[in-house]
Amino acid sequence: MSVSSPNRAKVSSGRDVDAHDKHADWRDGPRETTGVLAKALAILEAVAESPRPKAISELATLLEMSKPTAHRIATTLEDLGFLRRDVLSRKIIEGERLVHMSLNTLHVAARRGARHAILQSLADATGETCNLGVIAGGTVVYIDRVETEWPLGLRFEPGTRVPAHCTAIGKMLLSQMPAKQRDAYVTSGKLRRYTENTITEPGALRDELSRIAKDGVSTDNQEFLSGVVCLAVPVRGPNGRTCAGLAISAAEARLTLDGARAFLPELKQAAHRLSESLAAVD
Repeated sequence: MSVSSPNRAKVSSGRDVDAHDKHADWRDGPRETTGVLAKALAILEAVAESPRPKAISELATLLEMSKPTAHRIATTLEDLGFLRRDVLSRKIIEGERLVHMSLNTLHVAARRGARHAILQSLADATGETCNLGVIAGGTVVYIDRVETEWPLGLRFEPGTRVPAHCTAIGKMLLSQMPAKQRDAYVTSGKLRRYTENTITEPGALRDELSRIAKDGVSTDNQEFLSGVVCLAVPVRGPNGRTCAGLAISAAEARLTLDGARAFLPELKQAAHRLSESLAAVD
């Protein structure tokens, strides 16, 4: 008569598996592919939601997987480019392939239905270009835009990357980062000057980001492009955290920064509607 280990459990196939693995039945015949896929997606989701790098052991505990299972799947995802190791901690963070897929998904989703219509409505109300952007790899990526029809309109396509430290959306998103992550960016030495108004001194940028975090409004006073002003507010996800920035931008010859502030109520209302659309099921 055989005796099972107290750390083992039976599944429907009769094979022994690790009882600490909540989803251990993925090894069961036809369920194998579905089980592995579910675990891989759970790991990707956990990494994407975490504001800091995570050790594989942390992911295993969080997702109630056995450490060998979590290690095996995370390693495969790393080999495929969806995950990678943080240079300093060697813990798990998002890989370039996951970032690229996420940005493509955001861009395609933003162009559908209600979210693009909200930008169009804001552009109609203000008569200016409207931008929706996220931060990735230290730069801002526009995931959707509605261009003004004025002759001095700005011609950036969705998917365009612009610097974070001198754009309204970029400074807004930097201001919402955890302090340690924000300071790492500010001291990274990447504060390139684009115009005479670009903030390139770390201390001055820290002060600017603190002000934005307090006020909830970010500006670009000809800091990225001479003659162009922008105003941005945060867009919050279902968890309440800032996930994107919404901005209006205009040629300063047509609309001053003070003039743009007159549209702040419309901008905030559009951001609120975008937040609601993110919480809703499409």
